[in-house]
Amino acid sequence: MGTLTPTFGSIKPSQSQQLLQTNYLQFNTGTGKDFAQQYLPEIYEQEVERYGNRTLSGFLRMVGAEMPMTSDQVIWSEQNRLHIAYDACTNTSGTNTIGIPVGGTAIDGTLIENVVSPGQTVVLLDALGAELKAVVTSSHPNNGNVVVAPYTAADTSSLAATGVKMFVYGSEFGKGSQTSNWDGSAGAITGTTNISIDPTFTQYSNSPIIIRNQYTINGSDMSQIGWVEVATEDGTSGYLWYLKAESETRLRFEDYLEMSVVEGELAAAGSQALTDGFKGTQGLFAAIADRGNVEVAFSGANLDDFDAILANLDTQGAIEENMLFLNRATSLEIDDMLAGVSAGAQGGTAFGLFENSEEMALNLGFSGFRRGSYDFYKTDWKYLNDASTRGANAGVASIEGVLVPAGTSTVYDQILGTNIRRPFLHVRYRASQTEDRRMKSWLTGSAGGAFTSSLDAMEVNFLSERCLVVQAANNFVLFKGV
Repeated sequence: MGTLTPTFGSIKPSQSQQLLQTNYLQFNTGTGKDFAQQYLPEIYEQEVERYGNRTLSGFLRMVGAEMPMTSDQVIWSEQNRLHIAYDACTNTSGTNTIGIPVGGTAIDGTLIENVVSPGQTVVLLDALGAELKAVVTSSHPNNGNVVVAPYTAADTSSLAATGVKMFVYGSEFGKGSQTSNWDGSAGAITGTTNISIDPTFTQYSNSPIIIRNQYTINGSDMSQIGWVEVATEDGTSGYLWYLKAESETRLRFEDYLEMSVVEGELAAAGSQALTDGFKGTQGLFAAIADRGNVEVAFSGANLDDFDAILANLDTQGAIEENMLFLNRATSLEIDDMLAGVSAGAQGGTAFGLFENSEEMALNLGFSGFRRGSYDFYKTDWKYLNDASTRGANAGVASIEGVLVPAGTSTVYDQILGTNIRRPFLHVRYRASQTEDRRMKSWLTGSAGGAFTSSLDAMEVNFLSERCLVVQAANNFVLFKGV
């Protein structure tokens, strides 16, 4: 009589995207840790969620909004400063002439022009602390030379020859004066001729990128039942392993929707990405580094660091309420800073509500504080702590947090042609009456309910087209390590 020897193969469990023959317990290893014995082992069917909630998105939902767009590009314009001021002027004390560097490029990217009129009063400052106040007697719109008459001196010799800052603070005219508008003629203007100032704006733009992903499983593997119960962050459950793989692909893609506009980078001229046809998009970190403020060596934060930030914010939009999104180390350093504000004072500082109860928990954390005229609300940003993303890096290139102004800004929308109020930080996605590309998902193939082709598989497709708009980036701060 013949002997039938069944062959089972190697089928030990593994974390895989789908059920294969290697995903089952062996029954005949003889090691005592399988089913080759008469005793039933105690089996935990549910996975242990050892990393907790693994999703990272949610930052933009807290601080911004999502709005549709119908173009390949979003363009917006931001206001420039209101008052007239010039840096890096020259001083010729023999003729009391202040030279404005006309033809150069201002900080906001506009061309520097001389718009100082005769009769206006100016403040002149140099890097050594010298100061003069004067009235303008002559101004040359073309070459930028402004002749002044100091109020407290005969000439401008008390000022340095270079690096002079000048700003207009008013004007002075005699009785019965009459002003006339400059007609654009060459040469210096004197008397009561006035230069009319047409405001300029600074224009910015960004373009969306298409983000895609796909999960595929063949029809045979869809029918396999596993012994491990599926459990994911979005509530998916059951004993079909492909459900877990499809769910995790979706969760990963939803995180990519945020991560791609946070980390996004424009393809620079001469880059390989641009050569290969990729354009990129400007993300949050890149926008702040390009148009905002970068605070380096923020580790070991103290009040002096914040005072320096406040002084810089005062020169910008001075938004009163700001959100701090920080990694764990920086958040704890700020807690320590606030806890030690008056630790050396008599009796120390009591923070939190204790009521002198021995059972009352001691709260050593702070969710916000006020310094000067600014309010800061602090929270941890999971993306900066997760070991699979920014949390894995420390040192020179590390990003320790961002300061995001709360509220909205007013800008001119080039597409709509009107002034609009939008959150400083918001996402634009492609959409129209017939197509919405905010977050698309669809099935193809011939399995799992899809009947679109002869492919014996289920293909789950994900797609989005979006970009981030960072308005008034001069009010943002990026904290970096050393």
